[in-house]
Amino acid sequence: MSIALLGYGRIGLSSIGIYLFIVLFIRIFGKKELSQLSVVDLVFILLISNSVQNAMVGSDSSLLGGLVSAASLFLINYLFKMTMYYFPRFGKVVQGNAILLVYEGNPNKKNMQRARITHEELMEVIREHGVSSIQEVNLAVLEVDGNISVLSNEFMDKSVKKRKAHKAINRSQ
Repeated sequence: MSIALLGYGRIGLSSIGIYLFIVLFIRIFGKKELSQLSVVDLVFILLISNSVQNAMVGSDSSLLGGLVSAASLFLINYLFKMTMYYFPRFGKVVQGNAILLVYEGNPNKKNMQRARITHEELMEVIREHGVSSIQEVNLAVLEVDGNISVLSNEFMDKSVKKRKAHKAINRSQ
């Protein structure tokens, strides 16, 4: 019995370790990828999940092993969210800050480069928000969740639009 508990404890700790690893690497590689999934990003996520599965559960393919892994992921996710709620500084370390992309019709090239957003991508998002030119944008911000908020008409109309998950597929239609 105690050997089985040790095995499930290992599954839980491995799952938590993988979760922390993936959160860290998403933070390192940028928030733009969070809300804009291209076909390449989708394949990447599928392969990552497949590659870490064995690291989380090992050779244990039992229902209980899978449930322990899933429960561990739910637990660490809950703890992360509660910690970010009660300790906003920790939330800023994990999620980062919003990045100003456009102010009063002028794109901030330095911030766009830092966020790895091209002028074409920015223009696409601006048009998705119903604004025809960048000069009409009072404020565009890359939010911590990876979405871009656009304010136009002297900050009167705010629009937050989720970026399309399958951008490459949508362009071919």
